[in-house]
Amino acid sequence: MTRDGTRSAGTAPSPEAGRKPGRPGGRRQAHRRERTKELEDAALRLFLERGLDGVTIDDITQAAGVAKGTFYRYFVDKAALVDALLEPVRGELLAGMEACGRSLAEARDVEAMFDAYRAVAAVIVGALLQYPGVVRLYLQESRGPAVGARAKVSELSQLVSRHAVDITQKAHTHGLLRPIRPAVSGLAVVGAVERLLLAMLSGEDIGNPLELPDALTTLVLDGLRLPPGVKPGRRKLDGGPKRP
Repeated sequence: MTRDGTRSAGTAPSPEAGRKPGRPGGRRQAHRRERTKELEDAALRLFLERGLDGVTIDDITQAAGVAKGTFYRYFVDKAALVDALLEPVRGELLAGMEACGRSLAEARDVEAMFDAYRAVAAVIVGALLQYPGVVRLYLQESRGPAVGARAKVSELSQLVSRHAVDITQKAHTHGLLRPIRPAVSGLAVVGAVERLLLAMLSGEDIGNPLELPDALTTLVLDGLRLPPGVKPGRRKLDGGPKRP
């Protein structure tokens, strides 16, 4: 076991670790949900204040007002708790990006492309409004080393990046975007969107959050779509090998 409560390689969890006490439904299950929420809420507050590396399982259980042994009835280690915090945001984001990719694969004009991007922007804003603390935790930790409990955040960051590049590749299929490599334009968009979300969560004045879907879509399309009057077509992407 490492200092922060993440199990080291080769350390087997105890038989009790992460076991769900009680049968589904009933008082014991309600108690489990309540205790799990207490641990998650306490951990999230501490993670946002100190960062993942600055919080131990002892800190979490003291903040939640439970014995340390109780923690292991609900989570195998700190990484499992972080994974549980990320789960609802991860599910919404990836589902939205997958749906956007399917729509872009069928898009034949700029308006259809706009609708697809606006839909995924709405999903991002919805996750932000419903889980602001978790989104902020993700934004704060996603650029750190992928070790310990942060590995779960890094996994989600990599998934988001891969989907962003895939979405951009599909938008290129029908020649609707500028000939810029998807790995460049897709990751640039991810960076811009994440900076915008962090600004909002940090209290910077960026306007009405409900207006963000259209703002994000305009940001993407104004920078990436072909200029008016340029005929769509399958063009070689910038940055590729040059033919002599």
